[in-house]
Amino acid sequence: MSHRINPQSLSRRLLAGVSAAALAVTIGASVVPLVAAHADTAIELPAPVSGGPNFADLVEKVRPAVVSVRVKIREGGQVAMNDESPFGGEGNANPNPFQGTPFEKFFKKFGQQFGKKGKRNDEQGDNSPLVGAQGSGFFVSADGYIVTNNHVVDGAVDVEVVMDNEKVIPAKVIGTDPKTDLALIKVEGNDHPYVRLAAAKPRIGEWVVAIGNPFGLGGTVTAGIVSAEGRDIQSGPYDDYIQIDAPVNKGNSGGPTFNLKGEVVGVNTAIFSPSGGSVGIAFDIPSTTVSNIIPQLESSGKVQRAWLGVQIQPVTQEIADSLGLKSAKGALIAQPQDGSPGDKAGLKAGDVITEVNGDEVADAKDLARKIGGMKPGSLAKLSIYHDGKSQAVDVTLGELTDSKVQKATLEKEAPSKGDQLSSLGLQLAPASSIDGAGDQGLAVTDVDQAGKGADLGFATGDVILKVGGKSVSNMADLKTAMADLKTSGKKSALFLIKHNDEQRYVVVPVEAG
Repeated sequence: MSHRINPQSLSRRLLAGVSAAALAVTIGASVVPLVAAHADTAIELPAPVSGGPNFADLVEKVRPAVVSVRVKIREGGQVAMNDESPFGGEGNANPNPFQGTPFEKFFKKFGQQFGKKGKRNDEQGDNSPLVGAQGSGFFVSADGYIVTNNHVVDGAVDVEVVMDNEKVIPAKVIGTDPKTDLALIKVEGNDHPYVRLAAAKPRIGEWVVAIGNPFGLGGTVTAGIVSAEGRDIQSGPYDDYIQIDAPVNKGNSGGPTFNLKGEVVGVNTAIFSPSGGSVGIAFDIPSTTVSNIIPQLESSGKVQRAWLGVQIQPVTQEIADSLGLKSAKGALIAQPQDGSPGDKAGLKAGDVITEVNGDEVADAKDLARKIGGMKPGSLAKLSIYHDGKSQAVDVTLGELTDSKVQKATLEKEAPSKGDQLSSLGLQLAPASSIDGAGDQGLAVTDVDQAGKGADLGFATGDVILKVGGKSVSNMADLKTAMADLKTSGKKSALFLIKHNDEQRYVVVPVEAG
């Protein structure tokens, strides 16, 4: 999309850059300054800084390995960001891809959009018209393998790359991994210029250079620094993004970010943007992740991930205090899945996984990344915190699949009001007395939206299974459990909550009981 330049605006900008000393009028042969100079009050400017970063040599060497990726997809399918539409697909009324997350209003995932009716290309049929889209990529081998984003080529029926010399070459998709948003494509030839992946993450504050195809312009270079690492933008279970402030825009998706050695430290994937354009906050998939994923895509076209089979949640400071942990680290098991590797190894709800193969587990996301990075069938040596003691547990991991989990629905019609836990604003009744709630626990039949319980996340249909590690089936059990915790000096209680077939822990002040 071209942009018109307003000549009047341009002239105003040019005038704004003229110094006061140059604003003079000529009278005859004399030049009379409009602003008088006073040497005794003039501000002395510091000498120009020399020795700053110069990226010219770096860019000259690595730019031939960066390509533009053009795809054609069925109208209404996913498209990569291009310069035809604020959302990547010309004429598409696309929803926010982060709808329902805390980032719904701000994050614009590069091109991960749906069509006017929210249908995917497999629902549209083969007769829907083709539309074009563009992204970026880079060679990682001389024989034509190119790394890009999954959402750049997702649903594509035709792919081609545009070289730095503007030569256009057809490409084919070798493999994709939606969970990390990476893809591997390939073109013919054995003498392509390629770049190497960095073996380690860059340091915060390090200079980086991004090259890509923003708005279809191709071969565009921007520079900045690494702003942060380990960012979780709620786009998937393995989020571990590098944040950079090099300007990145639509069409940069799939392109490389280089360190000053010319190594790829990240793949441009998402931006933080209230407006849709660059505001200096971009997110890259780290090269360490790319190094693990690409070989699997080359060999099998997909990624096999290990499976532990437990529902986990973060360990907050309140949870740590309730369990007697020294620090709020690790991953809390809310529920082992029946028959899963974790279940077979004896992992229980309330256990905290603190280490995997000797490496400390920082949080729930860190555990997911550690397990997901292992191969199915491998042995994971876990350190867990169970009933106030550290234990070692060996687990033979299974393989993660995309099989759907059927969830039960709690019958909510005309529920019994039962007893009231007024301090939390909850109405409770034995689960056995309510159809669909099960035979164990206390069912939440009503929640005062202005009460403390609503703030803590309780909802109608929840079933309280345990309080402070003790099973509860009626109000007497709950009150006894809370009284015991208060006597022992605990300030908060862990409620094990079940909703449908998922379990989680909620921290409740002991005074609420």
